[in-house]
Amino acid sequence: MKFTGSKVKKSRALGIPLTPKADRYLNKRPYPPGQHGLQQQMRRRKMSPYKMQLMEKQKLRAQYNIHERQMRTYYEKASRKGDLSNTLVQMMEARLDAVVLRAGLARSIYAARQYVNHGHVLINGKKVDIPSCQVKPDQVVSIKEKSRRMDCFQIALDTAGQCPPYIERDKKNFSAKFLYNPPRDEVPVICEIPLVIEFYSR
Repeated sequence: MKFTGSKVKKSRALGIPLTPKADRYLNKRPYPPGQHGLQQQMRRRKMSPYKMQLMEKQKLRAQYNIHERQMRTYYEKASRKGDLSNTLVQMMEARLDAVVLRAGLARSIYAARQYVNHGHVLINGKKVDIPSCQVKPDQVVSIKEKSRRMDCFQIALDTAGQCPPYIERDKKNFSAKFLYNPPRDEVPVICEIPLVIEFYSR
């Protein structure tokens, strides 16, 4: 999904940081944007069940930067495989742009998507420019040799935190290995997955 609006406003509306800049703003103003933001924050405590489900679904979509149609497709595929909560998250976490983000090769999901689209990212040495491409366990995601001189990749790696346990990062080679499909509790996504499932199962 090509979101061109303000990431800070979207982050404040959802209550989650979508970029490093949004994280700084949320620390200063942890309430929705606009002149009635503080009042909206108070009203959130009295949300209806439907509103809560909708908010969680929007949070999940925003963290992976995907369309509603893609989100529904992931849900339908996951619903055929049994353990819905784990499978749904695993399918989205195996997206190429998500792996690039978790590996610390990009500072936000928006940057990760752009790097993939522009052909900077390889899977097992082959260029892949489709952000939704599913990375399989034991595959290695890396940055193209010529692209490694770009400041954005060096800055991303220098400021990257610790990788989740299902990703093994190699800073020297600008690469990361996707070890396995992770269970929900290992994925650093801010969302109540059961509420998302309730939303789509209505």
